Amino acid sequence: MPLPIEAVLPDIRSVLRAGSNAVLVAPPGAGKTTAVAPALLEEPWCAGQILLLSPRRLAARAAAERIAEQMGEQAGGLVGYATRMDSRQSARTRILVLTEGIFRNRIQDDPELSGVSAVLFDEVHERSLDSDFGLALALDAQGALRPDLRLVAMSATLDGARFSTLMDGAPVVESEGRIFPLDLRHIGRAGEKRIEDDMAAAIRRALGEEGEGDLLAFLPGVAEIERTAERLDMLPATVAIHRLHGSLDPADQRAAIRRAAPSARKVILATSIAETSLTIDGVRIVVDSGLARRPRYDRAAGVTRLVTEKASQAAATQRAGRAARQGPGVAYRLWESAATSGMPPYDPPEIVERDLSALLLDCAGWGVADPANLKWLDAPPPAAVDEARTRLQTLDALDSDGRITAHGRALAALPVEPRIGHMLVRAGEMGLGKMAAEVAVLLGERGLGGSDTDLTARLQRWRRESGKRAEAGRGLARRWAAMVVQPNADAAWTSNGVGMALALAFPDRVAKRRSADGADWISIGGRGFRLDPLNPLAREAWLAVGEVQGSAAGARIISAAPLDQAAVETLFAGRMEEKRIVRFRPETLGVEAVRERRLGAIRLSSGSDDRPDPQAVSDALLSGVRTGGIDLLPWSEAAQSLRMRAAFAGIASLSDEGLSETLEEWLPPLLAGIRRLPDIDRSALSNMLEGVIGWDGKQQLDRLAPVSFTSPAGSSHAIDYAAEGGPRVELRPQQLFGLTEHPCVGSARIPLVLSLTSPAGRPIQTTRDLPGFWAGNWASVAKEMRGRYPRHPWPDDPAKASATLRTKNADARLSGKA
Repeated sequence: MPLPIEAVLPDIRSVLRAGSNAVLVAPPGAGKTTAVAPALLEEPWCAGQILLLSPRRLAARAAAERIAEQMGEQAGGLVGYATRMDSRQSARTRILVLTEGIFRNRIQDDPELSGVSAVLFDEVHERSLDSDFGLALALDAQGALRPDLRLVAMSATLDGARFSTLMDGAPVVESEGRIFPLDLRHIGRAGEKRIEDDMAAAIRRALGEEGEGDLLAFLPGVAEIERTAERLDMLPATVAIHRLHGSLDPADQRAAIRRAAPSARKVILATSIAETSLTIDGVRIVVDSGLARRPRYDRAAGVTRLVTEKASQAAATQRAGRAARQGPGVAYRLWESAATSGMPPYDPPEIVERDLSALLLDCAGWGVADPANLKWLDAPPPAAVDEARTRLQTLDALDSDGRITAHGRALAALPVEPRIGHMLVRAGEMGLGKMAAEVAVLLGERGLGGSDTDLTARLQRWRRESGKRAEAGRGLARRWAAMVVQPNADAAWTSNGVGMALALAFPDRVAKRRSADGADWISIGGRGFRLDPLNPLAREAWLAVGEVQGSAAGARIISAAPLDQAAVETLFAGRMEEKRIVRFRPETLGVEAVRERRLGAIRLSSGSDDRPDPQAVSDALLSGVRTGGIDLLPWSEAAQSLRMRAAFAGIASLSDEGLSETLEEWLPPLLAGIRRLPDIDRSALSNMLEGVIGWDGKQQLDRLAPVSFTSPAGSSHAIDYAAEGGPRVELRPQQLFGLTEHPCVGSARIPLVLSLTSPAGRPIQTTRDLPGFWAGNWASVAKEMRGRYPRHPWPDDPAKASATLRTKNADARLSGKA
C-alpha cells in the first residue's frame, strides 16, 4: 500500500527545483521521515549528501535502518546514521540520519556544510532547542555562504505558515495522512493509587478486550516502566514485555520496535521517546498514562530538574495516533474525557525554558554576540540570555564584552554542554582528563554503572560492566578524553578524582555537611541540599554534587562524589576569603563582631573579633536601625515631646518616615565610639532633632505647636500632644476666669482639650468649648465645688471674673480689703 506522502513528492521536488526552501506538513504515519530523502537523491541539484535530522537517537537509528531496508541496503552504506554513542556511515553514504545535536556541532565546524546538498529538519513541531538553533544556523549559512543549500522543515502539525515566514516565504506542501479508525476510550484512574497500578490494570484490560495487535503504553519515566513491568508478571506466555527508553542498549531498542512473531503479541512500555518519528510495526493498542517527565530549568537555582506533569493535548493526540498508523486502533486513556481540556494545548518550545549557556556559547563561536540577530520562531528570552552570559563569563568562556575566549572555543569544540566541557578541559590540564570524560558520560547516560548516588561507585561498576551500551559509553569517554590536552596524563588515581572532576563542572554545588546525620548540606552557591542519612555519602564532610532534584529550598542530591579538605583547598584556593563580619543583633540592640574564613556561602572557620573596624560597627548599627525602625533609639521624653509637636504641626522631617529617609545624614555622628544603640547620648539625640528642623522650623513649630499654654492667670501649662482626643492641657478653672474664647493651636485652629481639675487636682470637667461650659454646666459644677472647696472662688459668671491662682482670702489680702 503506497504511503500518503508519495502523492506530494512531485510537489516537493518541484518546489526545491525552483527555490532553496520548503515546508512540508504531513500527519504522523504519512511517511515523511522515510520517503522524502530518497525521493531527492536523483534531483539535479543534489550532488552531495542529504542530512536528515531526528530529535532522538532511537528515532535516528530506526529511520536509517528503515530507509536502508526499503532501498535494499544495510545501514552504513548508502544510508547511514550518526548519534552520540553510535555511528554507521561510509564514503558511500548519501543519506545521513543524525541527531540535532550532532548537526549543530557539524555546521559549526563547517559553516559551509561542504558536500551537503540538503538538510531535512524532521519533527520541527517538537521545538527542541537543538532543532530551533540548527535551523537558525542553517538559514544564516544559507544566506551568507550557501544559497544553493536546500532546507526543508517537516512538521506533523499545521504550523507550516510560521515556518514559511521564518524561511523567507518558503512554499508549504501539505500531505494527507492515512486515516484509519481510532477508538478513544477514557477509562479514568484512581487518584490515590500509584500510576503503575492503574497502568498495569489498564494493560491487562486492553489485552483482554482487544484480541489482536501489539500494545504500546506511555509512562512518564524509567522507574514507572520498571514498576509497571513488575506488576505484569503473570501475562500469557504469548505476550512479551519490552521496555523502550533512551537508556537501553540499541539491541533492546531494536527488539522493542521489531514486529512480533505471527503467534505472539508485544507489550511495549515506553517513555515519550515513542511519541513521534518512529512507526512501531504491529501496534494497534495504546494505553496512555497522560503523564510526561520533562526537563525544567530552574533559573534561580541554576539547575535543570525533571518534572512529572500532565502531558499536553498535542502529545496525547500523537500518542493515540500510534494505534492507528497501520490499521484501525484503540487508545485507552487514564483520564476522563472532560479532563482533556485541562491539559496544556502544546509543550512549550525548549528555547523559552532551557538553560541557554550552550546556545549562547555556540552563537559567540558563530560570530553572533546577540542571539536575537539570528532567525528564530521564538526568540531566546533576554533574562535567560543574560543569565547564561554571566555563567559563561564565570567559566572564562566569554570575555566582559561577550566575545568568545580561547578557553570558550575549546569548550565549544567539545560535543557537550559548557559546564561539562569546562570540566574536561580543566581536568585534562590536571591529568584527570580520562576520569573526567568517564564522569561526563555517567552524567549524560542514566543507568550506566547502576543508579547509585555515589558516582565513584558507579564508575567502578561501569568499568567492570560488559554489554554494548557499556562499551559504547567507554568508547565515547575515550573519544572525549582524546579531545583535551593532558600534559600529566599519567597522574595517579586519587580517591578524590571523581569529586574533583564534578567540582570543576559544578563549582557552586560543592557542598559541606551541616548536620550531624548528614541529611543537610550547604553549597558554595548558597543552596541547601538534602541527602538520605542512611546513604554512605552522608558520612563525608564534603561532596561534589553533580545532579539534584526538587525545589530550590531543599533539593535532593541525585549524584555526587566525596571530596576531602585538601582537594577543596587545591581547587578553590583562589575563592577562599578571610572576612571580618560585623552584624547587628536585635535582641541586644548591639553588634556582634567575628572573623570568618569562607568559601562562598560556606563558613570554614570563625572566631570573635575583639577589634572590629569602627566604620563597620557604625554601619551595622545604622543597618539595624534601618531594618528595625527608629523606635530602637533611646529617645528622651523631651525628644519624644518634640517629635509629637512636629507631627501635630505637620513637620514631616521629624516623622518616622522623614527621619528614616535622612538616616545616613544624622545618625552616624551619634554612633561614633559605641557598640550598642542604648549607649547613644540622649541629649545629643534631642539636639539632633532641633538641628534637623533648623531655626526656621523651630519658629514654625513654636507657632503651630507651642510647648505650653499660658492661662489668663499667667500660669504656664504643658500641652500633651500625644493625648487621646487631641492636644490637652490640665489646669484649674480659676486660672481661666475672664476667658470668653476657647484657646486653640495649630494652623487649623484646633481647640485645646481643657482638662479642668479641682483645687485638689481631681478631674471635674473636660471641654472643647469653654464659653459653652461657662454658660451651661458651670452652674452645677460651681454649686458642688463651693461646698467642697469654700476657700476658692466659684463665681456665678466666670466669664466676667478675674483669673486667679489664689484663694478668696489671699486675693482679698492682696487687694487690701481684708
